[in-house]
Amino acid sequence: MTDASPNIRRTDRKFSQFVQSLERGLNVIASFSNDAPQQTLSDVAAATGISRAAARRILLTLNELEYVRFDGRLFQLTPKVLRLGYSFLSSHGFAEAAQPIVANIVKQVEESSSISILDGHEIVYIVRVQTKRIMRTAGIHIGTRLPAHATAMGRVLLSGLADDELRQFLESTPLTKLNKTTIDDKAELFRLIKKIREDGYVIVRDELELGIQSIAVPVCNGQGGVVAALNVGAQSARMSPARAVKEALPILLDSARQLQEFVSCMPAVEIRDI
Repeated sequence: MTDASPNIRRTDRKFSQFVQSLERGLNVIASFSNDAPQQTLSDVAAATGISRAAARRILLTLNELEYVRFDGRLFQLTPKVLRLGYSFLSSHGFAEAAQPIVANIVKQVEESSSISILDGHEIVYIVRVQTKRIMRTAGIHIGTRLPAHATAMGRVLLSGLADDELRQFLESTPLTKLNKTTIDDKAELFRLIKKIREDGYVIVRDELELGIQSIAVPVCNGQGGVVAALNVGAQSARMSPARAVKEALPILLDSARQLQEFVSCMPAVEIRDI
């Protein structure tokens, strides 16, 4: 953002339908950044130019709605703000631009491929191209929601969170054991998700559903933030982990780079809001 102030500006404040409280709420959300990921009430009031009383009401409302967490002193955004990004991604051409890229993945590997984003404790599919082969997960479509902790794309998306955000996510999320192989140990999940940052990909096998494997990579913006996840899913018997790394991973990484180029071309204010 080129302007030093995080405030959302309007040139005509005499607009009869203008809702100042909404403007203030958006300015409070926008005041959090890489330089100020955690703020006190006074910090937010100073950054937005509103009174402490107004800032307190807005922050407590955002806390109640779970867009902000409060530890008794500091306020911090939660992953739920990514819901704002879902509306952006689905309405600003991202899904449309990504569709042929994902279709090309399916053509090359002959397995299904998808893109998802994080929404609370779940991932939401925003692009989906299915292989013609029969899969037990054939019911997955755009808008399908799955638990983030038990999916490859979910773990990739979680790897984009800061360590304290990731710990908070794991502490607040019901880590449902979907079958005997689903990992539900918080310490182990924390370790596995952090490792994704080093490896650049993850394979999850038989955890969401027995007989199903997925390999996923992050889609990043120009600043290196994870904005979406891209995967190839297949029946475990048809695609071993070794085959996934050898055949699918290079194609996924190349496709993720293409998607990053598209995301990076978006206006800075829009990229920040993903």
